[in-house]
Amino acid sequence: MTDARQPSATEAAFIAAVHSGDTARFALITERHRRELQVHCYRMLANYEDAQDMTQETFLRAWKKRESFRGHAALRTWLYRIATNACLDFLEKRNDRTPVPSELPDPDSEVLYLQPYPDRMLPEDPQESVVARETIELAFIIAVQHLPPRQRAVFILRDVLGWPASKAADALELTVASVTSALQRARVTMREQLPDRRLDWRSPATHELSNDERGAVKSYIEAHERNDLDGLTSLLRDDLRFAMLPDPGTVTTTAREAVDGWVSNGLFQRGYDDWRGITTTINRMPAAALYLRTPDDPAYRLFTIAVLRIVHGRIAELTGFDATDKPWLGLPPTLRSGESPSSTSPAHGPRHRSHRGTSTPTS
Repeated sequence: MTDARQPSATEAAFIAAVHSGDTARFALITERHRRELQVHCYRMLANYEDAQDMTQETFLRAWKKRESFRGHAALRTWLYRIATNACLDFLEKRNDRTPVPSELPDPDSEVLYLQPYPDRMLPEDPQESVVARETIELAFIIAVQHLPPRQRAVFILRDVLGWPASKAADALELTVASVTSALQRARVTMREQLPDRRLDWRSPATHELSNDERGAVKSYIEAHERNDLDGLTSLLRDDLRFAMLPDPGTVTTTAREAVDGWVSNGLFQRGYDDWRGITTTINRMPAAALYLRTPDDPAYRLFTIAVLRIVHGRIAELTGFDATDKPWLGLPPTLRSGESPSSTSPAHGPRHRSHRGTSTPTS
């Protein structure tokens, strides 16, 4: 992302639209950046619906400030600056957008406002896969939320998008020294939050699922389908981290205790024993979209999404999200009895076979 010395053809057209008051042309040009701006807002806010709102707010602010664009910087840079500040203004007004203490015995915290990000809404331009997998996965999004808002903005602009310090300082109306100091502090926090993860966010990284990941999610769904508790237990690591958002209570538990707990809460009991699943990816992670059919209901209804982090073929983290009333996930709301579910095809990933499956009523 480098500033343009001379406006590009697109930017020249944008300036012409500004001068002529051509709202349709203005909207057409800015709309090309919607997906990447929405991902940027999601990293800042960890909530898909908030990111949608702030992306729209970005376009409204861009129209109001249209006369300020002279083409000295790239249009993309100008829009990112507006989006970043829209998110900072949002965070300043909301006191419910910070991590809260978790129930884990070790000092930890939870991001209860976290929402999944559908892969189909990621930018399609390969260049934009600076939306590298590592910077859209849940662990990264959660870790970023532990940074104070302005530090968060500095970190994303500098270490994720690769902006030079001078450009980030200009966007945030800070000095270069302040940006450098904020970035150093942010990197320390990120290392603490992600001690076992790669920290060079700008180097190339694949977003394809590994064979281990594909195999584990397939086995996870099939174990539920067969009511195979031993098989399910064998898929889980003994240091499994489990959360069902937006409910509080992330826990670290053994595999057997996790399965026993799910059974005691109703899994495989009447009303929670007839499931189907669609294999998909969420936040570029393997996931199962799970459908529940209750007695006397002819249809399986979208109920929850289980997002899995796979380590050496076993499930290390399971994050469940309530999937009801979220049409933006792009999943069919129902599956008919006898219908063969088809897997979703993420914007940047392999197509997966689908399987029938079940999950816990709380996962």
